[in-house]
Amino acid sequence: MGRKSALTKIKPVNTSSLVDKVELRLWEYFEENHLKPGDALPKELDLSRELGVSRTVVREAFSRLRTLGFVDSKKNRGMVLTRPDVLSSFERVLNPKILSHSTLQDIFEWRMVLEIGLADLIFSRRTEADIQELEEIVDRAEQDEGVVAGFNAHHEMEFHGKLYEMSGNDTLRRFQGMLFPVFQYVIDHGLFIKDYPYPKGYVTHRKLFEIIKKGTSSEFAIAMQDHLKPSMDRILGLYSGTPS
Repeated sequence: MGRKSALTKIKPVNTSSLVDKVELRLWEYFEENHLKPGDALPKELDLSRELGVSRTVVREAFSRLRTLGFVDSKKNRGMVLTRPDVLSSFERVLNPKILSHSTLQDIFEWRMVLEIGLADLIFSRRTEADIQELEEIVDRAEQDEGVVAGFNAHHEMEFHGKLYEMSGNDTLRRFQGMLFPVFQYVIDHGLFIKDYPYPKGYVTHRKLFEIIKKGTSSEFAIAMQDHLKPSMDRILGLYSGTPS
């Protein structure tokens, strides 16, 4: 017991590679010097001397930061700090063909949280032109005889895409654009319950539109949750009960 107690006091060996350590030092350098996008960075040779590592190690650390979009090489300026594209990495990995069922579920639940959270942005930034366009989208969907009750991929994209547009948030709009190909994938590959019995009182796009036109943001948030929940269940094949 004594030996076990003594061993618990031994600090673990730092197994980080030199590149890991240099990358960490670079982050610390950026923060300590309050660098902003566009600021020039020290040369690789100077950094290797200061850090006591080879130039190859510094180059590899910079390569990692370049992959993340934090640094770039500029003609006649060398390496500079850049403004990263926060969604670029996410776009590369959001391939439904390699995502697990549980990951898809997480993504759609994330979508639900985001769209409920759009309420305040939509209500603070909506315009009469937005409301008119949204009504036209709803009208077209209702006139389309090919609509499957409760869900149609094209109309989902058009209606919800307009909501993201009305939020005025470009990052959210990009996320929405990435998400709908995933929707199409799960429909095409059998993760979609075709004969889904939607619950009584299901909140339609028409109802959501009427709330945006005449209601409040809090009413919209509640209605959006009611609207998305059965849709997510249907798409992911999670429905297991009888609608009320």
